[in-house]
Amino acid sequence: MTMIRAFTFFLSIHLALLGAEPYKPKRINKAIELLEQGQPIYYATTSGGGYEEGRKLAKTWADYINYEMEHGAFDISALRAFMKGLVDAGPTKSGHRTPAVIVTLPVVVSDEATVRANAWMIQQVLGTGVHGILMCHARSPEGVRAFVEAVRYPFQNAAPGLGEGTRGSGSQGYASQIWGISGEQYIRVADTWPLNPKGEILLGLKVEDRFAVANVARSVAVPGIAFAEWGPGDMSWSLKLTVDHTKPYPPAMLEMRGKVFQAVKANKKFFLDGVRLPTIQANLKEGIMIGSGDEATANAGRRLTKRAMPW
Repeated sequence: MTMIRAFTFFLSIHLALLGAEPYKPKRINKAIELLEQGQPIYYATTSGGGYEEGRKLAKTWADYINYEMEHGAFDISALRAFMKGLVDAGPTKSGHRTPAVIVTLPVVVSDEATVRANAWMIQQVLGTGVHGILMCHARSPEGVRAFVEAVRYPFQNAAPGLGEGTRGSGSQGYASQIWGISGEQYIRVADTWPLNPKGEILLGLKVEDRFAVANVARSVAVPGIAFAEWGPGDMSWSLKLTVDHTKPYPPAMLEMRGKVFQAVKANKKFFLDGVRLPTIQANLKEGIMIGSGDEATANAGRRLTKRAMPW
């Protein structure tokens, strides 16, 4: 019996004696599993990093890691190594192979042509085994549709308003190893959730300028999109407010946030926003389901919603 197997065996005995069974993940994507349970999720951000950064974050307090490539280096080799580091130092306390990883891409969703011209970024990032993508400045519903199509394989079920997927064969090789499944299994579950109830990929939009807000109702309605945020930093610049992007927000910014939030709720998608310890109860009551905050805030929120999954 290896040391790891021995440890697992004795841990199981210990838990059994305590009358508790270890949590058994039902999904690859921890974030989706929690959202399916009606539980809010919380994330931490890393601005790049490779294998050692992955090892360091494998036991993160966060439900998912936002891997920031919008303003950081677009380094696919580092991202591949980061994912391998997560696997090698895992699993999470919940038993998932890795935390979910969602990458923020630098593509501005200004129109369909721009997204299709930059779809190679989507292909490369998904091929590393990440669990989702967040696109910036989602101004165009047509561009959003092109984004979703670039994530999906051609054989996956069609949906109203979506064309055939354009993700290519061969992309499953490394990604399936990171997920711990076969290539055949990977191509069946590497689809967008909740469009595909069995999908393990989470897609989001940053509706972060006044042009994006003008089309937000149509953009977040695109099948395959799961969540959206309003991006107060860029929103303030779009409104020519270069210093008033911190709380309390001025009325013009609150109006924009309200429009994004209402569109997200109307389309039964999930809203991402900042959450803080003094306001976490109000944040959850309002309906924020994806929170950017710190560990103390996340733990307080988990207790408020009586989360059963270990963290």
